[in-house]
Amino acid sequence: MSGPSSWRRAATVMLAAGWTHSSPAGFRLLLLQRAQNQRFMPGAHVFPGGVLDAADSSPDWVRLFAPRHTPPRFGLGPEPPRQPPFPGLSHGDADPAALPDDVALRICAIRETFEEAGVLLLRPRDADPASQEPSQALSPPAGLAEWRSRVRSDPRCFLQLCAHLDCTPDIWALHDWGGWLTPYGRITRRFDTTFLLCCLRDTPRVEPDLAEVVGYQWLSPSEATECFLSKEIWLAPPQFYEIRRLDNFASLSALYRFCSDRPLEGAEKWLPIILLTSDGTIHLLPGDELYVKDSDFLEKNMSTDKKTEEIVKEGKVLNRVVIHSPYVYEIYMTLPSENKHVYPRNYVVNKRCTAHL
Repeated sequence: MSGPSSWRRAATVMLAAGWTHSSPAGFRLLLLQRAQNQRFMPGAHVFPGGVLDAADSSPDWVRLFAPRHTPPRFGLGPEPPRQPPFPGLSHGDADPAALPDDVALRICAIRETFEEAGVLLLRPRDADPASQEPSQALSPPAGLAEWRSRVRSDPRCFLQLCAHLDCTPDIWALHDWGGWLTPYGRITRRFDTTFLLCCLRDTPRVEPDLAEVVGYQWLSPSEATECFLSKEIWLAPPQFYEIRRLDNFASLSALYRFCSDRPLEGAEKWLPIILLTSDGTIHLLPGDELYVKDSDFLEKNMSTDKKTEEIVKEGKVLNRVVIHSPYVYEIYMTLPSENKHVYPRNYVVNKRCTAHL
């Protein structure tokens, strides 16, 4: 069974920015290309984010948010309901002096976005966080490269940078979206990752750090899917699934309204259970008729002698990603949306033609 030391907590932010360069106008997602020398998902296109550091939850942040925003939640609103953890998974007791998890994870995602992409999701300390429209990244000030190097070396320097700019991390612009736990498999580094969403009015300037991140693209959900199928980019199953979910929204304003009005119960964190068939792999997700929430599946997979096609045809209640090859995924979905939890539509690949069912 996995203990607390086997898992690393992380946060990622899906940056959705307004896009007026095409017709119809919509939004684009920032996807960063990881360097090939990275141990975890080398070469993959991912959303900005990284591992939670102790500096992200430091009580020293309280002084920066004061006096306008007071602890423990700094105006974020009601505390989200605690989702029962997957059986057998625990992170131990939190430091009582540390910031609340959802505050610290937002700071983590904002810090990592700066480190990886050079984008500053900050807000002047005297600004009012209450807004009825998407946010805007801070324009890069002079001397930012030196600060970026310092923050990469020591995450505690991010607080110093914010104080230097007289800004706070714009935690109010990041909305709860969900989360993913790394399933059991060949990957030895496993993460408990919170997914957040941030809507920006415009695409900010992006400067990859050229160490962990070597490139980037702003792509719509449909463009990202097409680039994946044509092998221009590679997406891990969670990123593919979330991109297909985001394809439900025709505009940035629709996505922003959804996030702003969404009940906190709508954000769920999932552990995929891998079903190995005789000719492929299926990632089973909560709600699927074959999904079993059991601690045994923290450290093992399911298996069957049946072919993938047989398993798919037999299913009636589905929430699964079928992996045919590294660049061919399918999504099978029959669950109704509830608590404003939007699921992706069925996505089936038929030879070289893609059909949405």
